[in-house]
Amino acid sequence: MAPNDTTVGAGPGNGGVPPEGRCQGPRATGLARSTIERGLKDLDRPAPPAGRVRWPGSGRQRLTAKDPTLLEDLRRLVEPITLGDPMRPLLWVSKSHVKLAKALQKMGHAVSPNTVRQLLHQLGYGRRANRKANDGRQHADRDAQFEHIITQVLAFQAEDQPVISLDTKKKELVGNYTNKGTDYRPEGQPRRIEVHDFENKVLGKVVPYGVYDLADNSGWVNLGVTSDTAEFAVNAIRSWFDNKGRALYPTASRLMITVDCGGSNGARLRLWKRELQNLADQTGLTISVCHFPPGTSKWNRIEHRLFCHITQNWRGHPLTSRLAVIELIAATTTTTGLTVECKLDTNTYQKGIKVTAAEMAALNIQRDAFHPEWNYTIAPRGTSCN
Repeated sequence: MAPNDTTVGAGPGNGGVPPEGRCQGPRATGLARSTIERGLKDLDRPAPPAGRVRWPGSGRQRLTAKDPTLLEDLRRLVEPITLGDPMRPLLWVSKSHVKLAKALQKMGHAVSPNTVRQLLHQLGYGRRANRKANDGRQHADRDAQFEHIITQVLAFQAEDQPVISLDTKKKELVGNYTNKGTDYRPEGQPRRIEVHDFENKVLGKVVPYGVYDLADNSGWVNLGVTSDTAEFAVNAIRSWFDNKGRALYPTASRLMITVDCGGSNGARLRLWKRELQNLADQTGLTISVCHFPPGTSKWNRIEHRLFCHITQNWRGHPLTSRLAVIELIAATTTTTGLTVECKLDTNTYQKGIKVTAAEMAALNIQRDAFHPEWNYTIAPRGTSCN
């Protein structure tokens, strides 16, 4: 009898299959005789417990069961560390699956990059981006200042007096430079821009200073071309009032400003207060200022009511000229009715202007009892702040 024709006899352990059927198995299926015999033995066993498709112990043993130190060694590689620690195997490198697998292999573990990916998931690790969440040092009266600002805003709005939020958007390079974000373009035709973002000496930079009207849900942006100074900041308020505010609030006698604690409109900046005094004298408005506590600039209304929408509107568009910047800012709208206007400010603003003690003494300023460094009122000279 030829080897391939040897039959497996029927009987216990052979599944009760007659010999004439068993001899055809290897030929018909192409499987080894030993594989078929193991299958026949499984047929003779009772059914697995309810809810299982095979008996416990089937399949390959888990790698972590055969290599009990694998998970702990992997955890030690990926746990947060201080860069520059000479005792760490992955010093100053990105923790990719391939690099982690190689490091584990050097430690004597037989592991592949794909297995590392599965084990990281098992450990609860995944790719994470940085998250801005730490505010740094918090002032003890931070919440109290916010309550004070809210109370003042509601009081002004109840009397139909204007309340505006101010801030400077970051300086922008003018030219055919990259601008973060994406926009729809024909397939395979990305917009071509400069490789390096070296400032164009002719076009330079622009400085957008924003004024957001809380009640009207409208924005005004003064687009400066020189320096971001207190004179520039106050001129943006003046430009807003002359072009929009006076028409919106024809009976206004007071103006409230909410603003950050630093920058060109900083609470400790003498030039800021002097220029506000000049604005009060020119317009006849009594100006009340409330600064946000240090480290809380992200809560300024202008940040999430105006600037974020401007950034979203011009994403993926190179700011090729000053006119392009103005048009992109002015085209910003939202479903809640936001409208924005933008005006180019070509004035030259000098840095380093000193304000003397005598000029400060001449200000018609009254500071609040609650944090006078943050809350104060400047009235036109010759009138009362009350």
